[in-house]
Amino acid sequence: MKKCLLLFIATLIYVAGFSQFSKASLQASGLTCAMCSKAVKVALEKVPFVKEVKVNIRNQEYSIVFKENSKADFDELKKAVEDAGFSVASLKVTGSFTDVNVKKDSHIQLGGKNFHFVNSSTQVLNGEQTFTIVDKDFLSAKDYKKFSAATKMECIKTGKAGECCVKDGIHSNERVYHVII
Repeated sequence: MKKCLLLFIATLIYVAGFSQFSKASLQASGLTCAMCSKAVKVALEKVPFVKEVKVNIRNQEYSIVFKENSKADFDELKKAVEDAGFSVASLKVTGSFTDVNVKKDSHIQLGGKNFHFVNSSTQVLNGEQTFTIVDKDFLSAKDYKKFSAATKMECIKTGKAGECCVKDGIHSNERVYHVII
């Protein structure tokens, strides 16, 4: 009985960790017509953790809902857009949080992912929050240059954990997403 109860609790913790992020808003660049928008929509719909994609053609924006209890991979979203022949101009991801402490230029793990808060003030995240990913290839070169200048940590250049991240408990060479709130 104890083993079954422990297995059940472990399963709940495992699932909760992956269901933290529920949706995203993605802007694509390079679109010139409705067929381009449709190509990106179809590519995003093929991503395994995507439940639904709605398109705002005027803003070249895609509202994406993730499947419950699935692990969202933001690099997979970017790859789907690139495989359709376009690039990501902006990616904002939304999740639900309870008592998550963040501070400027620090790293934390959320939902099985590593995040570096580039410009956040010290705060506690509760409820639904939206992060903008400011890594290279997730925004324009001009915006990337602006945000990468906001930190001296080396991980912003590669997207991989370096010595700067180890002090925050992140293993060397793991993926790190750089975000602003």
